[in-house]
Amino acid sequence: MTVKYLKHGKPDVERAEDDAKTRQIVEATLADIQARGDTAVRALSEKFDGYTPDAFRLTQAQIDDLIAQLTPQELHDIKFAQEQVRTFAQAQRASMTDIEVETMPGVILGHKNIPVQSVGCYVPGGKFPMVASAHMSVATASVAGVPRIIACTPPFNGKPNPGVIAAMHLGGAHEIYVLGGIQAVGAMAIGTETIEPVHMLVGPGNAFVAEAKRQLFGRVGIDLFAGPTETMVIADDTVDAEICATDLLGQAEHGYNSPAVLLTNSEKLARETLVEIDRLLEILPTRDTASVSWADYGEVIVCDTYDEMLAVANDIASEHVQVMTDRDDWFLEHMTCYGALFLGARTNVSNGDKIIGTNHTLPTKKAGRYTGGLWVGKFLKTHSYQRILTDEAATLIGEYGSRLCMLEGFVGHAEQCNVRVRRYGGVNVPYGEAAPYRNRQDQ
Repeated sequence: MTVKYLKHGKPDVERAEDDAKTRQIVEATLADIQARGDTAVRALSEKFDGYTPDAFRLTQAQIDDLIAQLTPQELHDIKFAQEQVRTFAQAQRASMTDIEVETMPGVILGHKNIPVQSVGCYVPGGKFPMVASAHMSVATASVAGVPRIIACTPPFNGKPNPGVIAAMHLGGAHEIYVLGGIQAVGAMAIGTETIEPVHMLVGPGNAFVAEAKRQLFGRVGIDLFAGPTETMVIADDTVDAEICATDLLGQAEHGYNSPAVLLTNSEKLARETLVEIDRLLEILPTRDTASVSWADYGEVIVCDTYDEMLAVANDIASEHVQVMTDRDDWFLEHMTCYGALFLGARTNVSNGDKIIGTNHTLPTKKAGRYTGGLWVGKFLKTHSYQRILTDEAATLIGEYGSRLCMLEGFVGHAEQCNVRVRRYGGVNVPYGEAAPYRNRQDQ
């Protein structure tokens, strides 16, 4: 394989050092929340956000007042976006059905899809008020039928952001807290004197929020590892440098550590894109953030063939993959590791982030190798059940079960089967022995 890097990002060893520092900070902070509850949460909010209200949970009157600060057009836009998210989530939910089948005479097997009973939705908002993130988590959980949805978001410029609060409320949140960072995630998962803990945490966030969710997994469920935004542009000479550079920087502005990768089989396009990025960084209002992210985490990779591009893309497993080639459907068919695909020059990652209806909470740091993004199914637990209706089925299954348990040495397990064989089949199976081979298939 011939792969040429025209630009490298920060070495992996330095990224690992950053992750190690983050882990230490998060571990200590969560321990503090566990030990001191609301006192720790309030101290952390004052330290990191300069925000110490009488109560972090908003009252209905406060929510109504914040929503009233929006213009009619702003409120309409939020409702329109949520309609798109709900429509797609409802279609996904309809695809998940409960089942019950009779696998053999008298044996009934089934499963039910049951909503998680309480979910904590984190909506980022310290640097940018992430209105869209409320649609993705809160509204989707509502479609799934979660009976208790709480939502946390940090203050924006020292106070609750009306757009974010409106989106949380309209999305279906039952409790809304103006609380950010590790303290929000920790409070929702661990619980405090004033916040009842949840069963599951969802939503994107910075490196500290992502690490907090990772450390809390097991105590609660999480949607996925959703760290800093990642984007990849897969392009050939069917598009130009302006659109490639714009799509790369459009995600690099998220934060100082947002990887952005151009993967192409055109060295001419690659070099022109590098020049175009430099030009755009001179005029982009968010260049102070985007330029650092591009300098430290931006990469430009040139391959010889489409097959090589596919192999590199699957290895990187980027969160967002913008495909602009003469064979977009080929990439759709063959790509296996990614968060979400954006196919063709007419679409872009911002569509998915804000409005089109697919969920923007997606796997990062190669997690696309083993999980997809947040969707209505993440809020549902598929539970199986079994029922045996006849004596004949109980005897037959019991005989097989008895022998298979004894094959593994589990005598107590075997007796669970044997007692049914004796009771419902009238077969004399001595205690602690395997059922006889009345149903051998090799005779």
